Amino acid sequence: MVNWKEHIVSDPAVLVGKPCVKGTRLSVEFLLKLFANGWTEEQILRNYPRLSKESLQAIFANKF
Repeated sequence: MVNWKEHIVSDPAVLVGKPCVKGTRLSVEFLLKLFANGWTEEQILRNYPRLSKESLQAIFANKF
């Protein structure tokens, strides 16, 4: 199981504290919307190369 705390951070100075993937300005909310709109994991990883499979799994690993 992926430890979401290693991949998801919340910093008041970045996107007003929304949970984001560590090292990016990609919010969990934004990425969930991509999935909801039919994007596949492969499409997301191809379009956002700073993400990893583990960081995407962390989005679903726990509550924030």
